[in-house]
Amino acid sequence: MVTMGVRRRAGHHRCAALIAAAATVLLGAGHTPSAVAAAPPPQPPPQLTRAKVDDAVGKLDGIVRDAMKKTGVPGVAVAVVHKGRVVYLKGFGERRVGRSGTVDPDTVFQLASLSKPLASTVVAGVVGGRTLAWDDPVAAHLPGFTLKDPWVTAHVTYADLFSHRSGLPDHSGDLLEDLGYDRTYILDHLKYEPLGPFRAGYAYTNYGVTAAAQAVANAKDTSWDKLSQDTLYGPAGMKNTSSRFSDYDRAKDKAVTHVKNTDGTWQPKYVRDADAQSPAGGASSTARDMATWMRLQLANGKLDGRQVIPAAPLARTHLPEIVAQPPRAPAGRAGFYGLGWNVGYDDQGRLRLSHSGAFELGANTNVTMLPGEQLGIAVLTNGAPVGLADSVALNFFDTAQYGKPTTDWLPLVDRVYRQQEQQGRSPTDYARPPRNGAVARAADTYTGTYDNAYYGPLTVTAANGELSMSLGPKHTTFRLTHYDGDTFGFRTVGENATGLSGVTFKVGSGSPGSGGSKASRVTVEAWDHDGLGTFTRG
Repeated sequence: MVTMGVRRRAGHHRCAALIAAAATVLLGAGHTPSAVAAAPPPQPPPQLTRAKVDDAVGKLDGIVRDAMKKTGVPGVAVAVVHKGRVVYLKGFGERRVGRSGTVDPDTVFQLASLSKPLASTVVAGVVGGRTLAWDDPVAAHLPGFTLKDPWVTAHVTYADLFSHRSGLPDHSGDLLEDLGYDRTYILDHLKYEPLGPFRAGYAYTNYGVTAAAQAVANAKDTSWDKLSQDTLYGPAGMKNTSSRFSDYDRAKDKAVTHVKNTDGTWQPKYVRDADAQSPAGGASSTARDMATWMRLQLANGKLDGRQVIPAAPLARTHLPEIVAQPPRAPAGRAGFYGLGWNVGYDDQGRLRLSHSGAFELGANTNVTMLPGEQLGIAVLTNGAPVGLADSVALNFFDTAQYGKPTTDWLPLVDRVYRQQEQQGRSPTDYARPPRNGAVARAADTYTGTYDNAYYGPLTVTAANGELSMSLGPKHTTFRLTHYDGDTFGFRTVGENATGLSGVTFKVGSGSPGSGGSKASRVTVEAWDHDGLGTFTRG
């Protein structure tokens, strides 16, 4: 008997969810997880002097190059702003392995979940124009929007969805995107997701944020990408920032995404089009534009004396809205999430804002700011998450406060990523069938079409002695390899891939190998995190 069901992986914005719960803590925002436990650093002076910041900036080249040497990440771009000035702006390495073209301050990178604080900045601009308010229900501007509980549907607000406190499960809708479904389909099918406590728990949901942002765009009778351009990117002069994949894709000076091979080399293997959840993970930008945006954030919405985003609704994005991670000890501090931001407080009680982003298919980013010190750093990379972006930010702030890093952050952050990745894998090794396992039934026992309200129909076919299953708008096909009895294995694909997973058919009362009736249903382990992965024969 195979036990189905595994703990949900943090998904393609794994980095952002992980940093929200753990790595922001490393920056002084709360508890320290056991995987990255370290002795508390000495108390720094209450303020960072310009001399200390300049010293840290002077050491950034070495910090970045050392991290690139240790990880092999092909390309990195970094921006630092302090008291309204851009004090560091530089690119390192290659835009694409094996081709000419170096990274510079205007190289366009995919931001992944770093899109969220950009999105909340856009919404703050709309809120400032009094079209809507952060605490308005989204249903008024999102026709057909439905969650499992009618009361929650009617009351969930923009703030609820941007702070991940709607009750939607962790990473709701992400697996649908992996199968090729578009934003309209995914938002329409959130109604099947089981809900947790409303406004009483934190669960990171890209499509919760996307639903809120789409409602804002609808309220302004425009698209999200145009709203972002008109509200923020254009007025701020962020010339190479976009919420459309096509703009990134056709940019001549762009950093291509890379994944790490088993031999340690890096390869531009995948293309990640995140338009379906653009507000949550589909923006692209440059180090220069991120410096402009950080200046705006640290100046209460102003740029060079112009009020680009109204101060009050922007300030709301920096406040804690939900406990993202409770303290692990009586004297510990909690980690919070605001509106598109990880929100924490360091040992001096200073507000610290941060967010990270990652595509497992090849990108990793980080932004960290101390608003009280008017200091911020953005780190963009074109490699799958191995801890580089986060550790550069950690090392920079350590150096600014203490003169040097307080610990070797890179392997510690990478270890958290690796542990999180393993949590999403099946406990069953489908590559190794049991020695005395039961044989499969005749292929036509399993073939046919099975219905599922959430994922759509799944079709199992047989050809040349092999079974395969296909589903989704692109008829994504997976080869099924027999494991034991009525259970088969298949290899997951896409941003949320977790290696080999299981597919178990339910066939009458007969035992495997005895023939019998057709399978009545099939449960797909990798898609059953929220109990939605069972398909019933039509």
